[in-house]
Amino acid sequence: MNIGLVIHGSLDTLSGGYLYDRKLVEYLRAQGDTVEIISLPWRNYAAHLADNLSLRLPTGLDLVIEDELNHPSLLAANRRPHPYPVISLVHHLRSSEQRPGWQNRFYRWVERLYLQSVDGFIFNSRTTKRAVQDLVGAHAPSLVAYPPTDRFEETIKDHEIRARAESDEFGVLFLGNVIRRKGLHTLLEAMRHQRRDIRLDVVGSLSSEPSYARAMQAEAEVSGLSSIVQFHGPLSQDELIPFLRQAHVLAVPSSYEGFGIVYLEGMAFGLPAIGTTAGAASEIITDGVDGFLVSPGDADSLEDGLRVLAGNRDLLARMSLAARERYNRQPKWETTAGQVRSFLHERIGYNSLTTTSSGHD
Repeated sequence: MNIGLVIHGSLDTLSGGYLYDRKLVEYLRAQGDTVEIISLPWRNYAAHLADNLSLRLPTGLDLVIEDELNHPSLLAANRRPHPYPVISLVHHLRSSEQRPGWQNRFYRWVERLYLQSVDGFIFNSRTTKRAVQDLVGAHAPSLVAYPPTDRFEETIKDHEIRARAESDEFGVLFLGNVIRRKGLHTLLEAMRHQRRDIRLDVVGSLSSEPSYARAMQAEAEVSGLSSIVQFHGPLSQDELIPFLRQAHVLAVPSSYEGFGIVYLEGMAFGLPAIGTTAGAASEIITDGVDGFLVSPGDADSLEDGLRVLAGNRDLLARMSLAARERYNRQPKWETTAGQVRSFLHERIGYNSLTTTSSGHD
């Protein structure tokens, strides 16, 4: 297959969505497919809408996959008839995020136009699939293909998990770009009344929303948390592993997650995960078993969850082992990526049949 992939910016960007895109490209190329990266620059939403004046899909492809986050740029390019199947890879809808109602009404209108223009969907979760179908119905073939969560070859043994649960200090890990949607402000609020033998390591880009990142660093200072909160910026995979091995819990109280790769990556190291009831975290976390689910912005419930795990190490050990078991049940990426490739082949075959049929009419 000769495939195009439309993304914003660089495929090497550090985020769960880009990890998905990157691993999918690696898999397809390893199977002998050609994948052409069609990179659109990151700009504001209005500038992306202006792309419709000039942007057109390239020729010479068998199929194109469009990362749905590029939707405002692709309305005109996706006008039918398509020269080949157009598949949307949906990590989450922009209109699913928390923002003023009038803004989301506009985003829903634009996303609806875009979603109605494609020939099929790859969803990263059942939650994302429901969100799209609530907006445009089930008008096109689709596949739920969970993201790659098995990038770490070696993690941690069960006896190490038990021993870690008994250590005196209690480590909390926030792993994600420091942007408002990820909810670090809620976590910092929940940390204010914790014991002093607790620590919080914040690992993730400080440049995605720099004003928010600066505000969070200032908040840690004025709240008297600077001695127990450390900002590390983005880390490579090898640099990240010690943080995953040493922490006791992963807390990313996002206002919305289309899936939440990070929760399962923490669970690979036996970290109970604290997420929110918004989005797809509930597809991963079973509340009270392998982590906790709190309402977005509910710092009090988050504080209670941290206090319970820090104060009851037997419970911490049980939930840590349960988290590891949950990770082990997740489908492996090779299987999932193979399903994606089969789905793409089917779309090309269907398109060829319909084109041939149209030619005979």
